[in-house]
Amino acid sequence: MNKICVLTSGGDAPGMNAAIRAVVRSGNYYNFEVVGVERGYEGLMSGQFIPLGPLEVGNIIHQGGTFLRSARSEAFKTKAGQQRALEVLRKNSIQGIVVIGGDGSFKGAKALSDLGVSTIGIPGTIDNDLAYTEFSLGFDTACNTILDAINKLRDTMESHERVLILQVMGRNCGDLALYSGLAGGAQAILCPEVPISTKKLVDIIIKGRDFGRRSFLMVVAEGFSTAEQIKAQIKEVGEFSVRTVVLGHTQRGGSPSGFDRRLGTQFGAHAVRLLKNNKTNRIVGIKENKIFDIDIKEGLSQKKIFNSELYEIAMM
Repeated sequence: MNKICVLTSGGDAPGMNAAIRAVVRSGNYYNFEVVGVERGYEGLMSGQFIPLGPLEVGNIIHQGGTFLRSARSEAFKTKAGQQRALEVLRKNSIQGIVVIGGDGSFKGAKALSDLGVSTIGIPGTIDNDLAYTEFSLGFDTACNTILDAINKLRDTMESHERVLILQVMGRNCGDLALYSGLAGGAQAILCPEVPISTKKLVDIIIKGRDFGRRSFLMVVAEGFSTAEQIKAQIKEVGEFSVRTVVLGHTQRGGSPSGFDRRLGTQFGAHAVRLLKNNKTNRIVGIKENKIFDIDIKEGLSQKKIFNSELYEIAMM
């Protein structure tokens, strides 16, 4: 193997650029020629390659998003699209590929591996919804972004003695709501993994007021419900001053935290070492503070386990 490529696919996540940088620098160390694929699998099918060396990635570790840009591709999900990508890789003499993204991106990586391309995946998603790894790129930064918003919003909610319902991302996984809500001292955290009634939410507010609390913070994952729906339910059973905030794509942006920069660097270096050793169909992760790799199919088949112990602590 003497030529590899790296691409980012799906939603962007802080730390992706750190991983790209590590792939390029590690590839250079092992005498690989490294090219970047612009716009994910869509760019792969159309051959949107740019040469990458230490100079091209020398000033990107602190940048959010992905400087290779990302895109979702319906065409690549088809056999014809995957065959087209294989032809482009062969035409450009590329033997190995590093894919940075979530579960959908990994499924694409597996398809390429099945076609004979040496393929390694790096988890990059702020939702932290991949079961096989404790943390994915961007999760820590997104939590800190949410926490910063909580700190600012708490000031104004306290001044006006209001209930704040803060909606964060997390369609199928409540980790963003749980970790940021715990760190922000939320009185209620609403995750898709745990059902909770409107009555219980109202009881939390009333109990807090009885103890002299002037404001209340609820953090809700979008997979549980919307902030506006919860607001309407609460106002139906009591006279409360309620405000809602939806952070949206604010959570995706910003300079990556130190943790995500280090994690991206470790993931990228490990991925290239796997390619050097002619490994394929592997995805990289972290568990008990150690970087490891696992078969893509095995990793994607694992079921995400919600941290119920942490949730119980947060809701005490």
